[in-house]
Amino acid sequence: MIARGAAVTSLLALAACGGSNQQAGPTPSEQLQQRETIWDMFNQRDDGTKVAVNRYLWNASLEVLNFLPVETIDPFTGVITFGYGTPPGGGRAYRATVYISDPALEARSLNVSIQTRGGAPVAEGTQRAVEDAILTRARQLRVGDRNF
Repeated sequence: MIARGAAVTSLLALAACGGSNQQAGPTPSEQLQQRETIWDMFNQRDDGTKVAVNRYLWNASLEVLNFLPVETIDPFTGVITFGYGTPPGGGRAYRATVYISDPALEARSLNVSIQTRGGAPVAEGTQRAVEDAILTRARQLRVGDRNF
């Protein structure tokens, strides 16, 4: 009973001491604990904020739209942003954004947005043709992997 009372008293005394002295930032030991190493990236748990990207759709998007320069690429969220480029045999410049939202090799997993240099979206038929070309190439890549 005396030990329990001493423990409670020491906890109360410790709590009373810490209220008025605030630090500007984390201590050096806390900073070391907050740093991430390359190995920490591989050991992270999936908290639902990352999207699993279908590799066949990913590679097919890069192949089909290879005439456009890649501006940004993020395999963790599934977004590829292409800059302006002119398709072979075409006269107009386009840019595109590809969003792969699911690991399944399905049409619902792929969203493509294409714009002209003026910022206007392309015709729906053109956009659908590009999506179909990406899906077809993705299926070809998957079949090619099965042969090995």
